Amino acid sequence: MANLPSRPSKSLFFLGLLIFFVSFAELSFAQIPRQYLEISVSPNKPNWVYEVGEEVEFIVSVTQSGRPVAVENVRYFVKEEKMEPILEGPLELKDGKATISASGMKTPGFLRCEVFATIDGKEYRGLGTAAFEPEKIQPTVEMPADFEAFWEEGKAELAKIPMDTKMIHVPERSTESVDVYHVNFQNIRNSRIYGVLTVPKGGEKYPAILLVPGAGIRPYSGDLGKAARGAITLQIGIHGIPIDMAPEVYANLSSGALNGYWNFNVSDKDLYYYKRVYLGCIRAVDFLASLPEFDGQNLGIQGGSQGGALSIITAALDPRIKYLASMYPAMSDMTGYLNGRAGGWPHIFAGNNLEYFNYPDAIETIGYYDVVNFARILKTPGFYSWGFNDDTCPPTSYYSAYNQIKAPKEVFIIPETGHWTYPEQGVKSDNWLFEKLKK
Repeated sequence: MANLPSRPSKSLFFLGLLIFFVSFAELSFAQIPRQYLEISVSPNKPNWVYEVGEEVEFIVSVTQSGRPVAVENVRYFVKEEKMEPILEGPLELKDGKATISASGMKTPGFLRCEVFATIDGKEYRGLGTAAFEPEKIQPTVEMPADFEAFWEEGKAELAKIPMDTKMIHVPERSTESVDVYHVNFQNIRNSRIYGVLTVPKGGEKYPAILLVPGAGIRPYSGDLGKAARGAITLQIGIHGIPIDMAPEVYANLSSGALNGYWNFNVSDKDLYYYKRVYLGCIRAVDFLASLPEFDGQNLGIQGGSQGGALSIITAALDPRIKYLASMYPAMSDMTGYLNGRAGGWPHIFAGNNLEYFNYPDAIETIGYYDVVNFARILKTPGFYSWGFNDDTCPPTSYYSAYNQIKAPKEVFIIPETGHWTYPEQGVKSDNWLFEKLKK
């Protein structure tokens, strides 16, 4: 998950650009830039998928502008993702190439090879990840006995609160075919949800899409493209703050009051930060359902990373959502680290976090908020997309959730991608949603 810098930039212009690109990446449609030194690490099977116990060879290529170059300090690590190395050492390249052999995993999961090389005093990294029967990965997180009752109680609390909608037309951003509004409405505990609404002009009834955000604190500008294509869209923030403030406000909140918000009140399932967020997403569905331009039936949800998690969670809690599209969902099988393997973002039980959060109340709370448990009750058809090289949301974590889904599901995998996507993945996600919503 990308976060804004720890302090405001000296240049407001460049800070604004940074926030724009972070936001763009979190919406899952940005392609990672190429490196000055390209280190390609690829498992020897075309689909990168192996049987448990099968040996894997990682094929390494180090090039600049497509040609081998002299590099220094080449080294490698082979490990189960987020775990300690199984193999490591220096790597000798011949014409910029090498092969690393490793024994296969004994249980379903992901085996990652990382290669580092230095040129002109700067170290570069490349990685490739072999999947071992990923469709058999099972979660570690437990489902509380009162899981569904807990969320039914939360929804009942929300239903008692008037929506108190505020809408402000934004003529300078509206077009001949789309109206843009800044909106906000009441959520639980005197909080509000803020967002950008885009509505096609034409006086017809339209399907609607709720766009839920990746992690971080940033402004939002709405999705005029989907609206021009014939769908109402509502892009929301989750923090209960306006979405059109000056860029430095979000930078200050990111490094100050909201820094590490994903851990706030994790010792109490009723006060945990994400309770207001999850119920706020349902309130956003309430708002969309109330619009006179909505066709009353066809409602989808879409997001990546934290937004991928919120897509699954909201659809599981609210049957008004008919279709979901989720990219590499965060917050999946977060207890993996307590069981000797990778867990999902925000890695609450990994590294230094373990010292602070490995206690019964926090572990209990996570059970009510983990994507896996929402996947277990999900009935909504979904489109999913990801790769195997994700450092932020380990594939082990989201397969733990994906494998629990009994609803109709379709997955589009590009193994080499990490916590980023090719534009084609965004296009496929959009096309899938529009095809379903306009039936």
